[in-house]
Amino acid sequence: MLYAIIAEDHPESLARRRSARPAHLARLEALQAEGRLVLAGPFPAIDAPDPGPAGFSGSLIVAEFESQEAAERWAAEDPYQAAGVYARVTVRPFLKVLPR
Repeated sequence: MLYAIIAEDHPESLARRRSARPAHLARLEALQAEGRLVLAGPFPAIDAPDPGPAGFSGSLIVAEFESQEAAERWAAEDPYQAAGVYARVTVRPFLKVLPR
């Protein structure tokens, strides 16, 4: 089943996000290599593809996991969690309708 992992950043966490980004991306690339990643990316804090010093307000990941518990475990082990980037993470089942 697919799960949406919706994360909200702590304010002023851009420096921590930047330092943890390589490890965060490596985990996402592993999901992609396994064919389980649907999409992933950050929410810019302002309406711009490069928010600069405004940074990001969170992230969205949609991926396949064997259960909600597995998705929650994966999210809890994210390097952004360990680095203190995320203030809150929500994991919800997701049904993809389009594109097919």
